[in-house]
Amino acid sequence: MVVIRLTRSGAKKRPFYHVVVADQRKPRDGRFIEQLGHYNPVSKDKNYLRFDLERMTYWINNGAQPSERVGHLMQEFLQLQATQAKAAVTKGTEEPKEAVEAVVAATDVKETTTSE
Repeated sequence: MVVIRLTRSGAKKRPFYHVVVADQRKPRDGRFIEQLGHYNPVSKDKNYLRFDLERMTYWINNGAQPSERVGHLMQEFLQLQATQAKAAVTKGTEEPKEAVEAVVAATDVKETTTSE
Protein backbone atom coordinates (compact mmCIF):
# COMPACT_ATOMS: atom_id res chain seq x y z
CA MET A 1 0.00 0.00 0.00
CA VAL A 2 1.15 3.53 -0.74
CA VAL A 3 1.18 5.98 2.18
CA ILE A 4 1.85 9.69 2.63
CA ARG A 5 4.10 10.14 5.63
CA LEU A 6 6.91 12.15 7.20
CA THR A 7 10.60 11.39 6.85
CA ARG A 8 12.94 12.94 9.39
CA SER A 9 16.03 14.89 8.55
CA GLY A 10 17.90 17.71 10.23
CA ALA A 11 20.42 17.73 13.05
CA LYS A 12 20.12 16.25 16.49
CA LYS A 13 17.46 18.13 18.53
CA ARG A 14 16.59 20.18 15.37
CA PRO A 15 14.06 18.09 13.44
CA PHE A 16 12.96 18.81 9.90
CA TYR A 17 10.47 16.60 8.11
CA HIS A 18 9.78 15.97 4.44
CA VAL A 19 6.27 14.90 3.45
CA VAL A 20 6.69 12.00 1.02
CA VAL A 21 4.72 9.33 -0.79
CA ALA A 22 6.26 5.94 -0.07
CA ASP A 23 5.57 2.24 -0.06
CA GLN A 24 4.38 1.16 3.37
CA ARG A 25 7.01 -1.59 3.51
CA LYS A 26 9.97 0.81 3.18
CA PRO A 27 11.70 2.22 6.27
CA ARG A 28 10.74 5.66 7.60
CA ASP A 29 13.73 7.45 6.10
CA GLY A 30 14.15 5.04 3.20
CA ARG A 31 13.26 5.18 -0.46
CA PHE A 32 10.21 7.19 -1.47
CA ILE A 33 8.19 7.77 -4.62
CA GLU A 34 7.68 11.52 -4.52
CA GLN A 35 8.29 14.43 -2.16
CA LEU A 36 5.16 16.55 -1.56
CA GLY A 37 6.29 19.17 0.91
CA HIS A 38 8.00 19.85 4.20
CA TYR A 39 7.29 20.54 7.88
CA ASN A 40 9.67 22.42 10.16
CA PRO A 41 8.39 22.31 13.77
CA VAL A 42 11.29 24.44 15.03
CA SER A 43 10.69 27.38 12.67
CA LYS A 44 8.81 30.44 13.86
CA ASP A 45 7.93 31.92 10.46
CA LYS A 46 4.82 31.30 8.40
CA ASN A 47 6.59 28.94 5.98
CA TYR A 48 7.07 26.17 8.53
CA LEU A 49 4.57 24.01 6.65
CA ARG A 50 4.34 23.60 2.86
CA PHE A 51 2.43 21.12 0.71
CA ASP A 52 1.92 20.69 -3.01
CA LEU A 53 -1.88 20.42 -2.78
CA GLU A 54 -2.32 19.42 -6.41
CA ARG A 55 -0.02 16.40 -6.07
CA MET A 56 -1.41 15.58 -2.61
CA THR A 57 -4.92 15.44 -4.09
CA TYR A 58 -3.67 13.30 -6.97
CA TRP A 59 -2.13 10.72 -4.64
CA ILE A 60 -5.11 10.61 -2.29
CA ASN A 61 -7.48 10.13 -5.23
CA ASN A 62 -5.28 7.25 -6.41
CA GLY A 63 -5.51 5.44 -3.08
CA ALA A 64 -2.60 6.72 -1.01
CA GLN A 65 -3.40 6.81 2.70
CA PRO A 66 -2.07 9.79 4.69
CA SER A 67 -0.64 8.96 8.10
CA GLU A 68 -2.44 10.34 11.12
CA ARG A 69 0.12 13.12 11.61
CA VAL A 70 0.10 14.10 7.93
CA GLY A 71 -3.71 14.29 8.07
CA HIS A 72 -3.50 16.73 10.98
CA LEU A 73 -0.82 18.77 9.20
CA MET A 74 -2.95 18.93 6.05
CA GLN A 75 -5.87 20.34 8.04
CA GLU A 76 -3.57 22.88 9.66
CA PHE A 77 -2.14 23.85 6.25
CA LEU A 78 -5.63 24.33 4.79
CA GLN A 79 -6.61 26.53 7.73
CA LEU A 80 -3.46 28.61 7.16
CA GLN A 81 -4.33 28.96 3.46
CA ALA A 82 -7.88 30.06 4.28
CA THR A 83 -6.62 32.59 6.83
CA GLN A 84 -4.10 34.01 4.36
CA ALA A 85 -6.77 34.26 1.64
CA LYS A 86 -9.10 36.15 4.00
CA ALA A 87 -6.27 38.47 5.03
CA ALA A 88 -5.46 39.19 1.37
CA VAL A 89 -9.08 40.13 0.70
CA THR A 90 -9.17 42.33 3.79
CA LYS A 91 -6.00 44.14 2.70
CA GLY A 92 -7.36 44.50 -0.81
CA THR A 93 -4.40 42.80 -2.44
CA GLU A 94 -6.46 40.00 -3.88
CA GLU A 95 -9.83 39.86 -5.59
CA PRO A 96 -12.54 38.23 -3.48
CA LYS A 97 -13.35 35.77 -6.28
CA GLU A 98 -9.76 34.46 -6.34
CA ALA A 99 -9.69 34.14 -2.57
CA VAL A 100 -12.97 32.24 -2.52
CA GLU A 101 -11.66 29.86 -5.21
CA ALA A 102 -8.52 29.23 -3.13
CA VAL A 103 -10.56 28.43 -0.02
CA VAL A 104 -12.95 26.19 -1.98
CA ALA A 105 -10.02 24.30 -3.49
CA ALA A 106 -8.52 23.86 -0.04
CA THR A 107 -11.76 22.54 1.43
CA ASP A 108 -12.14 20.10 -1.48
CA VAL A 109 -8.82 18.52 -0.53
CA LYS A 110 -9.85 18.47 3.13
CA GLU A 111 -13.13 16.70 2.31
CA THR A 112 -11.40 14.01 0.27
CA THR A 113 -8.99 13.25 3.11
CA THR A 114 -11.64 13.13 5.83
CA SER A 115 -14.18 11.09 3.85
CA GLU A 116 -11.93 8.00 3.73
